[in-house]
Amino acid sequence: VVQSSIQRFQEKFFIFALTPQQVREICISSLSVLFSSGTTMHRIYVHLGLCLAETSCPQEDNYPNSLCIKVNGKLFPLPGYAPPPKNGIEQKRPGRPLNITPLVRLSSAVPNQISISWASEIGKNYSMSVYLVRQLTSAMLLQRLKMKGIRNPDHSRALIKEKLTADPDSEIATTSLRVSLMCPLGKMRLTIPCRAVTCTHLQCFDAALYLQMNEKKPTWICPVCDKKAAYESLILDGLFMEILNECSDVDEIKFQEDGSWCPMRPKKEAMRVLSPQCTKIESSSVFRKPCSVTVTNEVNKKKVDVIDLTIESSSDEEEDPSAKRKCIFMSETQGSPTKGFVNFKVSCNSVMS
Repeated sequence: VVQSSIQRFQEKFFIFALTPQQVREICISSLSVLFSSGTTMHRIYVHLGLCLAETSCPQEDNYPNSLCIKVNGKLFPLPGYAPPPKNGIEQKRPGRPLNITPLVRLSSAVPNQISISWASEIGKNYSMSVYLVRQLTSAMLLQRLKMKGIRNPDHSRALIKEKLTADPDSEIATTSLRVSLMCPLGKMRLTIPCRAVTCTHLQCFDAALYLQMNEKKPTWICPVCDKKAAYESLILDGLFMEILNECSDVDEIKFQEDGSWCPMRPKKEAMRVLSPQCTKIESSSVFRKPCSVTVTNEVNKKKVDVIDLTIESSSDEEEDPSAKRKCIFMSETQGSPTKGFVNFKVSCNSVMS
């Protein structure tokens, strides 16, 4: 129903009802969390979603200005505004579905009413939907991601060749590409290399850690390029899987123009090289015996005899081969990563304008 755009504020009323099966599933899932660890049952919620009424492409959750929502006559607390943007754009609430389960009547006999008011904007129409959603843990989402399979390594090799193809208009040609095997999220070595198909970079992040972080605070933003990386677009990279299995002692690799790769091992610190027969010389051991100096008084001159300790002695006991060897020392050099929801029921789908 289209209302007059002259009015400053718009208001709509919607009614939806739950089936007996839906009521049962919500109640059982709530009890399972209260009386058990919640690992055997999934939490089920009633979510309200708002987005622009635009069919040209998939729409993200979007809230109109001055929004006010009431469920069964009770005011629903809306999430706070996101931090103010730097480019001066008006502040908006974070786009995510609203969990209205606490205000919903869990009865199949009594319907639920939703009242929505908002500030009208010329040229903007909104669509509201009520979903029954099942919450999945990060472990469940990881298992589903693995079941999708691992992407063929040839896809990544083709991407490497495309990136390293010489541009005839460019004066600088890139012949190799260095990529880290460390996850940008946890700063640890990758275990399950993953990235979104919408990303243009080769760098991967760890799938398990990425899902765990979005389970706590759902943003679904790629940690490498800061672009959207929705769960549905994630893939496991087969080439990086091979590299991680073959190289366990490196944290960085280099790709060549033909798609091949080589490990980037840091330069080992030069060790001090000692002759195997050269032992450490203590100054106290060299001069353990006092030097005997004989001075003879003569009329016109004084004769001083000095014993050179470096000359080989005829005595076996005083022979010290180690004192004659020189130790050769080499100079040291420094050696040079939304909680998952799956919609399975749409109870209400209306258009607001």
